[in-house]
Formats: sequence, C-alpha cells, structure tokens
Amino acid sequence: MNVEEIRNYCISKNGVEESFPFDSETLVFKIGGKIFLLMGIHSNPIQFNVKCEPQKAIDLREKYSFVLPGYHMNKAHWNTIVCDGRATKKLVFDWIDDSYSLIIQSLPKKQRDVLLK
Repeated sequence: MNVEEIRNYCISKNGVEESFPFDSETLVFKIGGKIFLLMGIHSNPIQFNVKCEPQKAIDLREKYSFVLPGYHMNKAHWNTIVCDGRATKKLVFDWIDDSYSLIIQSLPKKQRDVLLK
C-alpha cells in the first residue's frame, strides 16, 4: 500500500476533510472536525494511526506484529499500522472503516444524520 491508496480510500468516504494541521509531513483526515486517521506522507514503510475500541486495539496488537500502540496518541484508543506488506489491503481498509465509524458514532445526532444521508 502507498500514501495515495490510503488517501484515495479516506477521501472517498462521505464528509471527509483532509489537511496538514500539524506540519507539512502529517496528513490528517477528519470527519465532523474529528480526526480518524493521521499519516506521515514520507515514512518508509508507510504508517498511519487509526482510532480503535480499547479492547480491540489490544487484541490487534497481540495478533499482528505490524499493529503498534498509536504513536503520539492515546495508546488506549489509537493504533499505528505499519504498511510493510504484511497487512492485506482488506485489513487496512477495514481498520480505516472502523476508525471512521467510531468517529461518526461520537458525533452529535444532528451532525451524524447529515453525514449518513
């Protein structure tokens, strides 16, 4: 996987905004003003952080050596995924979907309803 594949997948989702709010290296994807994915565009291999339910985050780290506690994030709620060829595209996209869904669920109902139309 590469930066463009991950970027294209993220921006294909309803209501997603992308920006570089921290620096020129860290691409951030938000929904409703809340981050669901951060990615260093020059990291090699590509790595990104996604939100995850706490118990699932632990389970994924135990199951996959390329899933790490979220770098510079709350380790209970974020994982870093290292895209070095061991993760399938389906797994990566599933984890992005989970993060997106968690953020959608955390939004106020009115905002959620607009985004889910």
